[in-house]
Amino acid sequence: MMMTASLIASGAVAQSTSANQAGIDSDITLLRSDLQAQKTEVVTQGMQLTDAQGKDFWPLYREYANKQQVIGDQRVSLIKDYADSYTSMDDAKADELVKRLLKFDQDRLKLRADYYPKFKKAVGAKQAAKFLQIDNRLTMIVDLQLASSIPIIQ
Repeated sequence: MMMTASLIASGAVAQSTSANQAGIDSDITLLRSDLQAQKTEVVTQGMQLTDAQGKDFWPLYREYANKQQVIGDQRVSLIKDYADSYTSMDDAKADELVKRLLKFDQDRLKLRADYYPKFKKAVGAKQAAKFLQIDNRLTMIVDLQLASSIPIIQ
């Protein structure tokens, strides 16, 4: 999973021309699909749901994961934009990128806050809390990998 996040970041940051854009977009799509499959596997192993819990949990999880992907599109766009402007970054662009990053963080947190009651209703508070722990750990792994792969503004 960490390799996938690293490839997304390094591929986007390494881009220098729009000629490679279609190939990079395709690679990112494939890598994100692989990342989601890995996340689902980790959630499956970590949650250890009964059949009855699984009936309620998995449709909700798919809905949640799809919304995570939509929010993740913001980050992919942000990374690509950062890469495009890395060598010519000015204060205005840096300010715009930070505002977009803050919106991404807010949207991601709001999604969790919105879905916790739904997961709690589906599988109980303890299992919902367990899911959020697992999801948070996976998110931190991806965030750490991305942070270590993206160079600091010069």
